[in-house]
Amino acid sequence: MSKRYKSKKFLVKTRYIILAVILIILAGGLVLLPKHIANEGIKPELFVKNAISTERFISTDALADRLVNQDPSILLIDTRSEKEFNKFSLPNAINIPLENLLDDDYIDYLDQDTYDVILFSNDSFYADQAWMIGNRLGFKNMYVLKGGLNEWFHTIINPKYPDETMPKSAFELYSFRKAAGMYFGVGVIDPNAKSETLKKVTTKKAPKKVTPKPKKKKRVPEGGC
Repeated sequence: MSKRYKSKKFLVKTRYIILAVILIILAGGLVLLPKHIANEGIKPELFVKNAISTERFISTDALADRLVNQDPSILLIDTRSEKEFNKFSLPNAINIPLENLLDDDYIDYLDQDTYDVILFSNDSFYADQAWMIGNRLGFKNMYVLKGGLNEWFHTIINPKYPDETMPKSAFELYSFRKAAGMYFGVGVIDPNAKSETLKKVTTKKAPKKVTPKPKKKKRVPEGGC
């Protein structure tokens, strides 16, 4: 194992340790908040329970399958900077940098019940932070792309050919990944892929128009002078 790989692995591990510490501190702070503040969003106990659960993650294969099948119920949100977004992103994704997550122009994309919101970044770090914020505020149907764009590259864009000792399912998954890579405009399609898979991944429709949830009107106070 190369020193560069070990260094990169250590860096990723360190970032997740930091995220875990932040989560513990945040969870503790939520419990100590005054009632009128703590009651905004979900309860601290539920927040911690959701944060520990891995159900918020969606795999690259699951996301690729939904995109290939042109699932209209997903909304992709890239939480990286605008500069990174402009270089490369997933198809039809919306760029909402983490620091701008709760801006008035973006909040309705997160606080809605029409789509499954899938957050992603280079790895899972920024996207997971965005999910934590949304979860604390009680936003529904939010998910994190596990491994982010790095995992997307290694599984969908540049999948590794399975070992000959692996089961048939591993080769079928490889064929799907190669075909999906072709769908997204990269790679060479696997000649062994099934014809129905090739048909799915080489036919595109126009991207859907995303309509954010309408903002709630502020209640006008009664009475007054």
